[in-house]
Amino acid sequence: MSQSLKGKRALVTGASRGIGAAIVKRLAREGADVAFTYASSPDQANAVAKEVEALGVRALAIKANSVESAEVVAAVDQAAAQLGGLDILVNNAGIVAIGPVDDFKLADFDRVFAINVRSVFVATQAAVKHMKEGGRVINTGSTNAERMPFPGGAVYAASKSALQGLVQGLARDLGPRGITINNIQPGPIDTEANPKGSEFATMLINQFMALKRYGTGDEVAAFVAFLAGPEAGFITGANLMIDGGFSA
Repeated sequence: MSQSLKGKRALVTGASRGIGAAIVKRLAREGADVAFTYASSPDQANAVAKEVEALGVRALAIKANSVESAEVVAAVDQAAAQLGGLDILVNNAGIVAIGPVDDFKLADFDRVFAINVRSVFVATQAAVKHMKEGGRVINTGSTNAERMPFPGGAVYAASKSALQGLVQGLARDLGPRGITINNIQPGPIDTEANPKGSEFATMLINQFMALKRYGTGDEVAAFVAFLAGPEAGFITGANLMIDGGFSA
């Protein structure tokens, strides 16, 4: 590894497993001290923290429910206090809720937007108070902001589309301070919640993918590490696909 993030301090939300955990580990391998939040599964979170510490950097696992704005702010402030500041925020926490319009509950709608949109704004608002010039904010969006090819995904797609407008607007607010903000927009990625060997995965690969496979958490994490690093300093307000051609 190039250790391009040596000495940097990062916070990743929703990172005890899946894409989030892969991001935490990649940032650590690049030399960053990394705090991360988790809503449940403390054993998984502790395992990720131990793996990070074995790389010779600091790790901090913080229990925080992204539905609760006060917990999000407290997690940001705790990470900044214990790491001595923040240079990188990765807003990775998110949920998926799929269902037909006739049956979709408003409580589920509110929860999707609370986690996928509101918590991103809340965490960003709190984090940039601790950032100096060169700070990085990176959000995990979705290719479904651009393409939702099957029924039932309207609310999820809308929440990820909202991040596009949020990032473009915040780029104007943060640019004069030398802080960049971008969305990555993954397509189908092999995770516990969406494994590459399922019937659903086979359908997606056969019908919608230009590359006939799922992506990996490590590929997404590498993209995040690039955006967090010094070579991405002129990229901001962007919505960047990593979807194997799903949206092509």
